[in-house]
Amino acid sequence: MAERDSAPRVAEAGAGGALRAYRALLGAQARSQAAYRTSFVVDLVGNLGATVFDVVTVLVIFGVTRELGGFTLRETLVVVGLSSCGFAAADLLVGNIERLPRYVRTGLFDAVLVRPLAALPQLLLMDLPLRKVSRAVFGLAVLLYALASAGIDWTPGRVALAVVAPPAAVVFFASVFVTTATVSFYWVDSGEMANSVTYGGRDFTSYPVTVYGGWFRALFAYGMGFAFVSYHPALALLGRADPLGLPPWVGWASPGVALVAAAVAALAWRVGIRHYRSTGS
Repeated sequence: MAERDSAPRVAEAGAGGALRAYRALLGAQARSQAAYRTSFVVDLVGNLGATVFDVVTVLVIFGVTRELGGFTLRETLVVVGLSSCGFAAADLLVGNIERLPRYVRTGLFDAVLVRPLAALPQLLLMDLPLRKVSRAVFGLAVLLYALASAGIDWTPGRVALAVVAPPAAVVFFASVFVTTATVSFYWVDSGEMANSVTYGGRDFTSYPVTVYGGWFRALFAYGMGFAFVSYHPALALLGRADPLGLPPWVGWASPGVALVAAAVAALAWRVGIRHYRSTGS
């Protein structure tokens, strides 16, 4: 009996030790990045640029037109808010996984693998960019403003969707970051290709998909699932029928699509780790 009881205690101790190690990594990152407060504050302000630019671009476009792809400014801001909030939070939490090609090329990833901790959490905590917190906060502010000003007829279902859709967007974008990063296990110089999907996906989701057409819309919107990040949830929140003819329930599918994307990312990561061979650096 004593031997049988010892196994759960060993497992619990191992899990507790791993959590303490992850907390130590996160704490070390926070202390090091906040050590020079003026520099950290400047970084926080400077990192607002990309997200602010996305919103300003939309405002500039509506300075010369009343509609964009059949959507008004207030309706488009809901799309932009969902996209900006989801991408900025995902970039904060897992965006530094895009450094994986450099880690593979320099041999640093070998050191990660020999430590008694899971590789992916280590990579995410090794250089967590806390300076990007400002982007996530601004993205959330844009979303809250858009939802408050769009004249949405709030129902319990729409309230639930407004709460669930942003985390689903975070999970989706985080999955895209991880999935595209795994290409470096097979092709070390894959960074630009990965960025074209992650940052290209961010730009794609910042506008109603009706502004795109042909194979490009089919590939990004539905082949890769980006339409479920902001466009379809925005339609459901606004109570609008899809101009492309898809049924109304599609607007509520974003959590399910995010879970599928997470499963694909997890599978791609496991397969990539098994395929990985040291560069010998």
